[in-house]
Amino acid sequence: MPNKRVYYGGQAVIEGVMIRGPKTLAIACRRPDGGIATRQETLGSVYSGGLRRIPFIRGVIVLWETLALGMRALMWSSSVQLGEEDQEPGGSMWVMVVGSLVIVGGIFFAGPLILADLLHDLLGSDIAVVAVEGLIRLGVIVGYVAAIGLMPDIRRVYQYHGAEHKSIHALEAGDPLEPEYVQRHPTAHVRCGTSFLLTVVVVSVFVFAAVGNPDLWLRVVSRIVLIPAIASIAYEMIRLGGTFASNPITKVLMWPNLALQSITTKPPDDDQVEVALRALKDMLAAEERAEQATTPVASDSEAAPAVD
Repeated sequence: MPNKRVYYGGQAVIEGVMIRGPKTLAIACRRPDGGIATRQETLGSVYSGGLRRIPFIRGVIVLWETLALGMRALMWSSSVQLGEEDQEPGGSMWVMVVGSLVIVGGIFFAGPLILADLLHDLLGSDIAVVAVEGLIRLGVIVGYVAAIGLMPDIRRVYQYHGAEHKSIHALEAGDPLEPEYVQRHPTAHVRCGTSFLLTVVVVSVFVFAAVGNPDLWLRVVSRIVLIPAIASIAYEMIRLGGTFASNPITKVLMWPNLALQSITTKPPDDDQVEVALRALKDMLAAEERAEQATTPVASDSEAAPAVD
């Protein structure tokens, strides 16, 4: 039986990278003193159970995973820079994060709708209003990620983002996990979260067009309520694109996604790649340990060797 394809993902954090496998994740961050702080976690059933294999349902899980695991990784990386890596984020920190996400979600989904609605008489068409709403939403995304990328600290995050992509490219290509080989790969990756955001915008145009033109307050509610459905469709499209990444048609369709990554990823230096590789190797070792823990061993001679 052929080996089942495994999809790896991750994200950049402050001075580091988080890499996620099917059952575990690992984070590596450069400390202010030049050392590397690491952290590994075994994922709960909500992130690695059977629901994550069901098409469209898994898109909702991935959306929650991105928010929950991603924000936790970001907060831990911030603690590393403060020399407090052993401390867990407090409840007040989570309240602040959730509040920020609500505000950002409101700006991202409700803001473009209200602006486009003001142009309804000028545009004269419900479909045109939805299309303009999508263009405004896209402009908000591109403008925001481009503007914050001008900040030196965020540019370094974008470099770590590039290091994460290069490392996963090398793993998927079967190359040695060393900076010399990793640096040969591109910073863009078809399954990137940036691609996901752009796909969400495109899918939302069609979904919101189907909603029609009810009262404004109903349209605002629909933009929030339909987020899980839109995320599910977008995730399946990104996953399909990753499966057929070498197909010429797929390359054409995914080109805008990869082009947008020229903003959110930057070429990393070898030190940043070293951190990304540490996270990747820690995750692979944790995955092997998790696999061994769930696989019955008939005898000592049949046991897989441990990972150093």
